[in-house]
Amino acid sequence: SGKSTLMHILGLLDRQTGGEFYLEGILTDSLNDNQRARLRNQKIGFIFQNFNLIARSTALHNVELPMLYAGFSRHERHERAKELMAMVEMTDRARHQPNELSGGQKQRVAIARAMANDPAILLADEPTGNLGSAAERVVMDIFHRLHEEQGKTIVLISHCPDLAKETDRVVTLRDGQIIDDRKGASHA
Repeated sequence: SGKSTLMHILGLLDRQTGGEFYLEGILTDSLNDNQRARLRNQKIGFIFQNFNLIARSTALHNVELPMLYAGFSRHERHERAKELMAMVEMTDRARHQPNELSGGQKQRVAIARAMANDPAILLADEPTGNLGSAAERVVMDIFHRLHEEQGKTIVLISHCPDLAKETDRVVTLRDGQIIDDRKGASHA
């Protein structure tokens, strides 16, 4: 339907073939690759269905990694990562490697990692696709808190109509075209 292409454009991984794309008032079309990478690191957090955690690193180190690239000191990275792990209720699992975590726990670590550089936007591609209903509920509750308490914009891609019902806005794509754009059920 074009959802992956849209996510890649919104995430500054690909360029659109027409029109203009502004991210927080910045015209992204004229940015070079290094400028796009810097803007992506500062403004966008990514959350994927398959978690994309580094297998031989602890959960805490996985959360610290984006801050390393952003130039945070070791102390700043460590303290911020601990705060983020507490935010997703994973403090007790911070020293565990991904293979020691459940799917829901891995996704909470991935959310904490996505929040590392305090992005304006979280791009979540099927973030509950590999989770059971209890873990899905925990993840969605975290997204709701991030939106309501921290004002984060969350672009959630999902095939699940029940998840769409929880959002402020639902945009439906088919064959690369927007076929519906309406307020979500949370406005009903």
